[in-house]
Amino acid sequence: MQITITARHFNLTNAIREHIEEEAEKLERYFDHIIDAQFVMDVQNERNTVELIVHIPGNNLTSEATETDMYRAIDNVVEKMEQQIKKLKGKWEDHHRRNKKQENQFVYANLIQKKTPQNTVKIKRMIAEPMLVSDAIDEFEKQKQPYLIFKNIETDRINVLIKKDEEHYKLIQP
Repeated sequence: MQITITARHFNLTNAIREHIEEEAEKLERYFDHIIDAQFVMDVQNERNTVELIVHIPGNNLTSEATETDMYRAIDNVVEKMEQQIKKLKGKWEDHHRRNKKQENQFVYANLIQKKTPQNTVKIKRMIAEPMLVSDAIDEFEKQKQPYLIFKNIETDRINVLIKKDEEHYKLIQP
């Protein structure tokens, strides 16, 4: 996530910059698809106003806070944004769950076992869960199978993830 800081009517100190970066990291804990965050800070007549604009694919979220202390204003604006992000993430998850129930895509994986000199083919029926490639890698690390079949949300197609070695993966796309 890229962070842009704009200071109006005062000089931005390193302490405030570091505080903003620490608070912005909290947002990534809740939602990892944030493109960038813009902090616009203004000081007028002992009033510190902070506006936060967060760009997410398909959405721009805005929050604003005014306090007598700049640090408190930054904390409040980030807290307001956290609530908006949690709400949006809940909507995304509900939407994906609803789509998953409506569009269960079954994948038939051929598992070959050698019993005799001829191969025996067993067919396994499984649901391809919709997820991003990064999420598929995380899920793949949790399981012990040599492959992971999933529906790529970005391309809306079935993909297969295979581990080549300790650090590299192979993504097979139709």
